[in-house]
Amino acid sequence: MPEAGAPPLPNISVRSRDSLTEACIEWDRAPLELISNAAPWRTFRWRHGQKHYSGTYWSATERAHVIYESRLELARLLFADFEPAVTRIIAQPFLIRAVIDKRVRRHVPDYLLLTDDGPVIRFGRCRSDKCMWTRNLRSHTDDGCCCRCSE
Repeated sequence: MPEAGAPPLPNISVRSRDSLTEACIEWDRAPLELISNAAPWRTFRWRHGQKHYSGTYWSATERAHVIYESRLELARLLFADFEPAVTRIIAQPFLIRAVIDKRVRRHVPDYLLLTDDGPVIRFGRCRSDKCMWTRNLRSHTDDGCCCRCSE
């Protein structure tokens, strides 16, 4: 189950871009300012013969490099970068923990997109209607879902 002293599940852990200090907070209480200043949760790995291609992409939206861990993530990053409604792109913004099917699960979303309509989380290879993360997080927020999930 959760670590001693950790907030109730679901919760997220975020690293500050400025100080790299880690904060753990309940999912439905996480301020957008904290998440929008997040450093990527993982650093990408590179080794000879690997099946996926990690790298960085210069994003016009961010006016900085944004990391990706596969060509699929790069394609989604390109779509997000050219979408006029997207105002921020945060790669691997946090580690989320939730109880799903009576087990504690952990996941790092690919991207958090801040848009004119509110935040959108990119969970990678999960369809919104089937995504266990989407269903679980909706059940823990007052308004149904604090973020929209996207394929």
